[in-house]
Amino acid sequence: MSAADDPVRDRRRLGLGAAVVVVLAALAITVGIGILRGVGAPVEDVPVSDRAERDAAPAASLYVHVSGAVAAPGLYVLGESARVVDAIAAAGGFTPEADRAAVNLARPLGDGEQLVVPVQGEAPPGEAAAQTDGRVNLNTADATALDTLPRIGPAMAQRIIAWREENGRFTSVEDLLAVPGIGDKMLEALRDLVSV
Repeated sequence: MSAADDPVRDRRRLGLGAAVVVVLAALAITVGIGILRGVGAPVEDVPVSDRAERDAAPAASLYVHVSGAVAAPGLYVLGESARVVDAIAAAGGFTPEADRAAVNLARPLGDGEQLVVPVQGEAPPGEAAAQTDGRVNLNTADATALDTLPRIGPAMAQRIIAWREENGRFTSVEDLLAVPGIGDKMLEALRDLVSV
């Protein structure tokens, strides 16, 4: 090899080395940008294996049996904060003979509830239940029915109805303790006279 070949070879090596340095620098910059972008992104602390299960899990729900004067009676799964209006809509709406005034559309629903829409002229379900066993149903009774109970006057009847409208159905007679003004003694006086 001649001495003239050495400078050409050195230039080629220098050019190749410069190209490698440029590629490595570009790669380092790309990785750096990716890291910086990831710093500001929110991170879920759910393991990857659990994400599919979490995404597949249904939201909290209520099972409500809608019957009576509705287009499609049946069992419906509704959202946790569903109200009577949602159950009626899920069941296809009222039939023409439905007694719409007997249904409180704004009332929150409870899981496992049966919602009966009466036909015009028919006694509401709560009244029918009270007539058969003599107890007053806390979930369907109006202020007049509640006022027939001992130690319950018009004001206390309104509190019971207000609690029911805010919190949904009474699930047990003991839920009366959550109503302002009702204590253990009053609960014991009412226990055999009411139902849920």
